[in-house]
Amino acid sequence: MEFFKYTKTFNFMGKSKMAMVLSIVLVLSSLLLLAIKGLNYGVDFAGGTIVQVKYDTTAPIDLMREKLKSNEIFSGASVTEFGSAEEVVIRMKTTTGDVTVDIGDVTREALKDTGNYEIRRVDIVGPKVGSELKEKGITSLLLAVLGILIYVAFRFEWRFALASIIALIHDVSIALGAITLVGLDVNLDVLAALLTILGYSLNDTIIVFDRIREGVTDSRTKELADTINESITRTLARTTLTSLTTFFVVFTLFIFGGEIIHSFAFTLLVGVVVGTYSSIFVASPILLAFGFDVKKYHNKLADKAKREAEKERIRAQYESGVM
Repeated sequence: MEFFKYTKTFNFMGKSKMAMVLSIVLVLSSLLLLAIKGLNYGVDFAGGTIVQVKYDTTAPIDLMREKLKSNEIFSGASVTEFGSAEEVVIRMKTTTGDVTVDIGDVTREALKDTGNYEIRRVDIVGPKVGSELKEKGITSLLLAVLGILIYVAFRFEWRFALASIIALIHDVSIALGAITLVGLDVNLDVLAALLTILGYSLNDTIIVFDRIREGVTDSRTKELADTINESITRTLARTTLTSLTTFFVVFTLFIFGGEIIHSFAFTLLVGVVVGTYSSIFVASPILLAFGFDVKKYHNKLADKAKREAEKERIRAQYESGVM
């Protein structure tokens, strides 16, 4: 199936200034949100306790709050719906220090007169473990970015590597801004989604860069901007199909997947949209702005070809016994 014919080359670089202004506004807005509001760390990173309760009928949230107030263990606890009117999550920023206390049993005792229910889940994460998880999560993101930088620099050229890293930072910054804006809890699911965004966005960018490199190698007369426009146009059908199918799958998870993967699906939704946009309107214009020299690149390829030819000549002489 082919959505786009290549008889016409779209002038993406002609719109790059407008796109860069939009990107700068979105990134700065995201950073401002992060500075003012900050991330809302979930139990995985901040530590605490989560108790999930399911009732046979609509959960009596107000009555539950009253009953929980009678026990100091639930001091400052929040009681909210979890996916449906029958399910409720009780979140506490603290954990009980007594290892002999079963928080599930304490919850049953506190809610015994609120109706028919079952305790479906009890998650307890200590503050020290949460802090370690947060540090390891940040480390994993940084290592992923470093690995990507080395890989792209080795496969292409340092300008390609820097352009791809800036695009990835752009994507993650906007995703974090969106998370902060809607007030999602940042937990291991969100971290997994952010790492997935890195891979998805990089894959799109690498495909475009591959086409650009092919275009630069095949043509010695075209301007770099024209080569970039032609390369993006040639990958447009593939990008559209991949992005739309991924978006629809993630959107289905977001709508029907339930509260348990809501944060993961939302983060991925933002990442798919922003990652597709950045591979076209962020990474490529940055490569152009870095002043990638087509002539120098061709000279570099010519020198490499000469070295390979010389190696082959010496190998042939050695194999034939001529030195």
